[in-house]
Amino acid sequence: MNAFYAIYAATVFVIAFVLIATERLNKTLVALGGAVAMFFLPVIDSHEVWYSEGTGINWDVIFLLLGMMIIVSVVRQTGVFEYVAIWSAKRAKGSPLRIMILLLLVTAIGSAFLDNVTTVLLIAPVTLLVCERLAISPVPFLIVEAFAANIGGAATLVGDPTSMIIGTGADLSFVSFLVHMAPLVIIVLGALVVLLPVLFPGAFTVDDERIADVMSLDEGEAIRNRRLLIQCAIVLVIVFAGFVAHKQIHMEPSLVAMTGAGILIVISGLSRDFYLSAVEWETLLFFAGLFVMVGTLVKTGVIDKLAHSASHATGGSPWGTTMLILCVSFIFSGFVNNVPYAATMTPIVGQ
Repeated sequence: MNAFYAIYAATVFVIAFVLIATERLNKTLVALGGAVAMFFLPVIDSHEVWYSEGTGINWDVIFLLLGMMIIVSVVRQTGVFEYVAIWSAKRAKGSPLRIMILLLLVTAIGSAFLDNVTTVLLIAPVTLLVCERLAISPVPFLIVEAFAANIGGAATLVGDPTSMIIGTGADLSFVSFLVHMAPLVIIVLGALVVLLPVLFPGAFTVDDERIADVMSLDEGEAIRNRRLLIQCAIVLVIVFAGFVAHKQIHMEPSLVAMTGAGILIVISGLSRDFYLSAVEWETLLFFAGLFVMVGTLVKTGVIDKLAHSASHATGGSPWGTTMLILCVSFIFSGFVNNVPYAATMTPIVGQ
């Protein structure tokens, strides 16, 4: 492949990557701008961008995201997350440590099967309410929920956009992804639970009078639409059954998610404006631009060169290569958005 093309593509990508990481400009505009810049190279064309599985837009990820965005937005209208959070606090008998553990588990489980950001946005207000009733700082609780959301989101193919990119890139089924990741997630969550008293000493002292305030909360009031809740429950069962059996029924997870979203659109009775606002269009465009840039790196040979360099640095050792990827991912994920990083590294690891 022409060396100039590779240098040009790598330069455009690095500039876009830095702008996304520093958040100096809107990340969607940067990704789309980078994608447009790649079109100046003669190695890609519009047909390839739209239809090539290896070097174009990954429509499986786009439509999986779109379908889950719609489903999650409808579920949010039911109040079920708030119900579960209040129920958990009452089952903990007002004990701050037990409340933290139960909210941690609720957040992790919710993040595994729905969007982790949405799960935190729904659990956090209830957490603030419970902490206000107990007269304790909500900061440790919110930090733990952030931990739980990221950990839980890694358990399934649909729990996090990064999981979607990696899972589809590796052609992993929903069950295969779950079997490999869930045990590790359970171990990490267990370690987090054990470390809570060490991480937050003195955060669990509360008066008996405050506990009574928490016990007076009525979780039943959190449910805003029981009919919609039943509809969502039925659709979610169908969708996750489809995820589990998608290989057998010859349907990609993206099609399963879109089917579930379509059913909810038909039966929920919510307005068109609601669904238009429910979709994070900027996020979908960001992913599309990102896929075009990464696809161009593949076409120009940059990804192949990076993969060979990594393999050479470790002497071709699978263990050494794995540890290199782990260390680099650990460092970069600390200050770079994990979505563009995953989109970049997935084809490198594949090579």
